[in-house]
Amino acid sequence: MAFRKSQSGGQSPAARITQEIIARLEAGTRPWIKPWRGLPVSRPLRACGTPYRGMNVFWLWMVADMCGYASPFWMTFNQANKLGGQVRKGEKSTIAIFYKSYVREVESAESGEPGVETRRLLKAYPVFNADQVDGLPARFHPAAAIEIVEPEGRKRELDAFFARIPAALRHQGDGAYYEPVADRITMPPPHLFSGFDHYYATLAHELSHWTGHSSRLGRDLRNRFGSAAYAAEELVAELSSAMLGAELGLPVAHLDSHASYIDHWLKLLRDDDRAVLTAAARAEEASSLLLKLGGRETAVAEEPGDDALAA
Repeated sequence: MAFRKSQSGGQSPAARITQEIIARLEAGTRPWIKPWRGLPVSRPLRACGTPYRGMNVFWLWMVADMCGYASPFWMTFNQANKLGGQVRKGEKSTIAIFYKSYVREVESAESGEPGVETRRLLKAYPVFNADQVDGLPARFHPAAAIEIVEPEGRKRELDAFFARIPAALRHQGDGAYYEPVADRITMPPPHLFSGFDHYYATLAHELSHWTGHSSRLGRDLRNRFGSAAYAAEELVAELSSAMLGAELGLPVAHLDSHASYIDHWLKLLRDDDRAVLTAAARAEEASSLLLKLGGRETAVAEEPGDDALAA
């Protein structure tokens, strides 16, 4: 198996995840594009059914794809036992990540006055996919099914969702792009796309850029990434549109025009092993805002603290 799950324990969680993503990008594959295998579109889910968020979404998608897992559910060893299951002998765990905040007392270097400092530390904990566990209830293994959906009804749903988002949109030419100064999205006419779902997948990408405007999320990546800010912003939009694709059932894999950014993303990730975590967090903010504006908020729980991991 090509996926290196049993890496050195001395490697940081960010470095482990980044290393695997770099390997996929070097092979010409964008690991955040999920092959659904006929199953319902879903973010990775915790044992309780709440979706993961941020980098865990793309990381667990990638692991499931590389290891052949079909279930969207992930759980700790103890959670599997409490559900009546048993992790099969020889199965290897996968890390999930979260940030834990620490508060400590500090003394001001200038005034000598006491104060407090809050620091966030990236931590990891082991989880198993439901496909690695025997004896779980049937709900943890959703059956693959071809669902017949009336195209017009599906189109009406997407029309209504995107119509609620108050973006300035014009249809012109054959290119799709967002103009920050004009705060406007330009899209080719819908009939130039191979289907309405491809049109909306492309619009979701441009709307992800739109969320970064100063009047909305105020996403300025120049301080964080310097000259690589443009590539980082494209990565944010890629990840955000993948999240929207999971929620709305959009076929984001066709967005081939962004493949030219792979070299830039590779450089970004090689230079900074936390870059993809930052991009995923910003993508979570972008997709959450669009889902809220479109009237489709989802229940996404906070990442667990140490106490929750034992449950």
